[in-house]
Amino acid sequence: MRILLIEDDTVIGAAVAEQLKSDGHSVDWVMRIDAAEDAVASAAFDLLLLDLMLPDGRGIPFLKTLRKAGSKVPVMILTAFDQISDRIEGLNAGADDYLVKPFDLAELSARIGAVARRYSGNPNPVVTLQDLTIDIAARSVMRNGKTIALTAREWVLFEAFVQKPAQLLSKSQLEERLYSFDRDVESNTIEVHISRLRKKLGAQVITTERGLGYRLGQG
Repeated sequence: MRILLIEDDTVIGAAVAEQLKSDGHSVDWVMRIDAAEDAVASAAFDLLLLDLMLPDGRGIPFLKTLRKAGSKVPVMILTAFDQISDRIEGLNAGADDYLVKPFDLAELSARIGAVARRYSGNPNPVVTLQDLTIDIAARSVMRNGKTIALTAREWVLFEAFVQKPAQLLSKSQLEERLYSFDRDVESNTIEVHISRLRKKLGAQVITTERGLGYRLGQG
């Protein structure tokens, strides 16, 4: 997933960003609300991680504005505020989950996976596709009990298809997934990674709709 981290604490932000990257996600990290507004206006994110107290304001009004504008992007609040009233305010503003600092990074990873599965319409972390068994939570792919090794970039792209199995994904949408891995994504990067995925997972796992994009194969 491509995740926007909105956090002004450099120690917490660095730890969370490192955890997300090790989990195979691409991460954009900003420290102010105005920077977050610019980010969501210019790119498509799969999840926002939002601190509530930022140098230029509070996260709740930002979240409310986001929802009023019609955005359905999942939002998880990360904050030191631990009162029940704070949680209620955050959830009522449109947050999908609420994690109180300090938190365990492994729990953060698990909660992110749960939110992602809810939004993909598949609460089950294990998906079967042709002869493949895909564990979204563990970020693993197996065939006949044997693990198929995917690089972080390959997983990020494949996960995009698994999360939206019926959806046609354009080349630009897939390039967005790789943005924070490769700041300058080359013109043939997607084609190269799709070719590698087909070699590892099967030629029909990802189909091409010429001039439009790619779709998860259902055959």
